[in-house]
Formats: sequence, structure tokens, C-alpha cells
Amino acid sequence: MTQPSHAPTGTGDDEAEIALPSFSEQIADQLGGVRGLVESSIPVAVFVIANIVWALRPAVILSVVIGVGIAGWRLSRREPIRHALNGLFGIALGAVIAAKTGHAKDFHLPTILYTLGYAVALLVSVGVRRPLVGWLWSITFAGGTGRWRTEPRLLRLFGWLTILWAVVYVIKVAVLGGLYLANQDNALGVARLALGYPPYALLLVVTVYAVRRVTRSLPEPIAG
Repeated sequence: MTQPSHAPTGTGDDEAEIALPSFSEQIADQLGGVRGLVESSIPVAVFVIANIVWALRPAVILSVVIGVGIAGWRLSRREPIRHALNGLFGIALGAVIAAKTGHAKDFHLPTILYTLGYAVALLVSVGVRRPLVGWLWSITFAGGTGRWRTEPRLLRLFGWLTILWAVVYVIKVAVLGGLYLANQDNALGVARLALGYPPYALLLVVTVYAVRRVTRSLPEPIAG
């Protein structure tokens, strides 16, 4: 992301503002823009629809082919493929498991398991006073120095934000896990789409807004 070429001047609030990319830039970078949201959802939507219309095998094949196609198209145009590759990994793993077990619901099992893993990691990080949201913010936007841990207000904020993220992940696991155990294959696919990027986008908006608000109030900018 392009950084300002001029040296920061003015008050501490102005410096804190310059130290971070704009609000919209931070959100767009993490979500991959509208196009990234759509592309990452297409393979899952194709699997759900194909499984309803045809059967498990064509659903698995189509979802993987489309996921590979999206990544290949971006690569051929020399565009960023980070979001496409992240989605492709989950699609491919779910497809392999579903193909081996013969159960469509197992296509979504990796998503349930790694979401549970995220929730546990987030809660543990708060317990040891190393909130993961703080570290991720530092690495992504602030140089990764970890200086935010020396500012009590930021440390406390990142603790609460990390708990908020963990709660959302726990809710997602509860909903998807319940549908998985109930063998509600189609409902599971629809719920996965609904609980995918929309809550994630909302969490990002809340996180970036809260961090920027606290950062602006600091007497000196916290770079990391």
C-alpha cells in the first residue's frame, strides 16, 4: 500500500492520522474489494447449487474447477491472487474429504474446524495478554513492531476486539456445526455463505474504526 512521501508534520493527532492508511483502504485491502468477495464465494455457491441440482460428484468437480479457474485468471492478468488462493485451499480440501466420505456435508468440515481453531486461538491470546487482533493489526498496518502493547488503552481495546472476533467465530461454529450434525447439507451450504464475509466485513469495520479512534487520541502515534 502506498505510503505518504512527505514527513508527518503538525500535532500528534495529525501524525497518528498519517501513520495509518485511510479507513476505506484498510477495509478494502483485507476484503479484497467487492470483486474479491464475489470470487471467493462463487466456488461455494456453485457447490451448493450443483449438489442440489445434480449430485455430489459434479458439485465437487465444478467447485474445484471454478476455484482453480479464478486463481488462474488472476495470475494470467498478473493480479493479486492471495484471496483466491486462500479460498481455493479450503475448497480443494473440502472437496477431497467429501469425495472420500461420499457426504456433501463434509465439503464444509474444514471451514468448521479451522473456524473453531481461530476461536480457540483468539481466546487463548487474550488469556495470555497477547491479543491476536493487536498483533494482526500491527503486522498488517503498523510495521509489526509491537509497540501498541506499551499503550494501555490500545492493549485493552485489542483485548476486547479479540474477544468480539472470538464470539463471532464461536457463533459461526455453533450454527454450522449444528447443521452438520443434523445432516442438513443444503442448509449448511447456505449458512456458510451467509456467515462468511458479511460478519467478517462488519468485524473489520468495527475493528478499524475503533483502533483509529483510539490512535487519534494518543499524545504520540503508535506505529506498531
